[in-house]
Amino acid sequence: MAEDLCVSNGSKEDKYRMLLPQIECLIEGEDDLVANLANVAAALKETFRFFWVGFYLVKGDELVLAPFQGPVACTRIKKGRGVCGKAWEKAETLVVPDVDAFPGHIACSSLSRSEIVVPLLRAEGEVWGVLDVDSESLNGFDETDARFLRELCSYL
Repeated sequence: MAEDLCVSNGSKEDKYRMLLPQIECLIEGEDDLVANLANVAAALKETFRFFWVGFYLVKGDELVLAPFQGPVACTRIKKGRGVCGKAWEKAETLVVPDVDAFPGHIACSSLSRSEIVVPLLRAEGEVWGVLDVDSESLNGFDETDARFLRELCSYL
């Protein structure tokens, strides 16, 4: 198990390319979901200094807050509500350049300006949770984030 992360000073892509193998090693052999989600959230926050990074898990007809890094967050989100609920409903990654322009956005913090949500998928395509990442900047996420965060989520 890694004790420290090695963080690249290069481009966003360089940072992801250095981080993902470290996350794989960090969670390899650990079967506790909460421990793995907590370490992944911490590793992403530490590497990219995102405003908020965390997970929501499907419990019945809601997403329920799971391990995260950042300010306090919404505890429960209905399917189809907000960016997280929409990503769950559609079973697809959503990149939102301006959360104020997203219909039905749930403002857990007024400081969040852009967001990316990646569904956590079982082998048969069922969504069992989402990874939610917020930025204090507009246009904080792009296809590079989407590609690497989807890969990261596949490890879980």
